[in-house]
Amino acid sequence: MKKLLSSIILASLAITSLFAGGNVKRLDNDKVLDLNGFWNENDVKIVCEALIEDCIASPRIAKFEDKNGRAPVVILGTIKNESAERIDTTIISKKMQTAILRTGVLEFVADASEREELRDEVKSQADHASEDTAKAMDEEEGADFMLQGSVKAIVQKEGKKSVRTYFVTVSLTDLQTHRIIWEGDNSEAPVRKYFKQKSVKF
Repeated sequence: MKKLLSSIILASLAITSLFAGGNVKRLDNDKVLDLNGFWNENDVKIVCEALIEDCIASPRIAKFEDKNGRAPVVILGTIKNESAERIDTTIISKKMQTAILRTGVLEFVADASEREELRDEVKSQADHASEDTAKAMDEEEGADFMLQGSVKAIVQKEGKKSVRTYFVTVSLTDLQTHRIIWEGDNSEAPVRKYFKQKSVKF
């Protein structure tokens, strides 16, 4: 039993020393790092910059503001990952929301994942906050449009070589009529990556 316990302790120490002995290097924010050819933070930046610029320049969005005297209100829907990779698409939608908000062209309300927490707080205020500061229930602002989209990837393989091409499409849909009032994609400048697997020598 003592030998088994000693073996477990030694194995744990070996694993700890293995991770502790690694080198950590802080990278500059403007340095592009692509270790394996898969989707990464630089791809998010490239795609979002193109889509955001196209979105805020949409004549239909400007037409809505002229007609209603205010900026359209948007709620984040789902950007679906339709590729075979593990891609956190909420990074794309949140990055777009942040950048578009800064332009003032569109306003956003909390998405579905955030609303329940906000509503719980309003309920709590009804019981515990003063009448002067408590927020009323059923006074939420309704969104005009929903932002949705998808990420798709085409992968070409030949031996140890592969080319991955990523296509991202995002749209704004009128919640009342379900008419798409804007849609953008990166088809004119898709993210394309060539990757060659190294040979392993034994």
